[in-house]
Amino acid sequence: MSAEQSEGPSQRLPQHVAIIMDGNGRWASRLGLDRVRGHEEGAVSVREIVRACRSAGVKALTLYSFSTENWNRPMEEVGALMALLERYLVGEREEILSNQIRFRAIGQLERLPVPVRTLLEDLSEVSDTGQTQMDLCLALSYGGRAELVDATRRIAEKVQNGQVDPAAIDEELLAGHLYAPDLPEPDLLIRTSGEMRLSNFLLWQLAYAEIVVTDTLWPDFRKTELLEAFQVFASRERRFGKTSAQLREET
Repeated sequence: MSAEQSEGPSQRLPQHVAIIMDGNGRWASRLGLDRVRGHEEGAVSVREIVRACRSAGVKALTLYSFSTENWNRPMEEVGALMALLERYLVGEREEILSNQIRFRAIGQLERLPVPVRTLLEDLSEVSDTGQTQMDLCLALSYGGRAELVDATRRIAEKVQNGQVDPAAIDEELLAGHLYAPDLPEPDLLIRTSGEMRLSNFLLWQLAYAEIVVTDTLWPDFRKTELLEAFQVFASRERRFGKTSAQLREET
């Protein structure tokens, strides 16, 4: 949605929810557990939040699952995360398909292990049935700056090949070269664990998103916390550059 558009009072449910799932390691540390145990419990939260969003009528859910910076973590933890991702893709396959959820992944996917890429590609293909009730997007090996660089590079190649006139480059053209240009921009960003930063997540797409930050760590974030975030979202006045008076006149 552009800055010129606005929402009426009936449009209170976010249509695209983006979540920075933070706090797995801290959750495990507080309980004296290995960090991997925190990631495993975080996967339980993923399952419940996907179900809750699907049930509520959310049209798209994007989860920040593994950033480009996460490759710098200890090799043992990265390996455990990749193994957990494999188990998730296998274990959740049937539920994703039976609930008409279209699955996809965005990011520098070529950096992922081959077994993970194979599962991602297969689930993306078989879930794209044309009867989608909700899009589930995992941001994997993802960085917002890298996405913008990749989009710029693709546009530059088209300019070089004579396919694009430099004078025609605008916001719409750039947005069309992002990783998932068909998804609407998120209208709600949720960040768990109380951190107040975007962490290089969807830098372009979150321009007009409402932001809800909760101190709850991701493994403790379940349906109740999600619905509380929805209530906060519903209480916000989304102006997109307009004044409150203009919005009242439109309604």
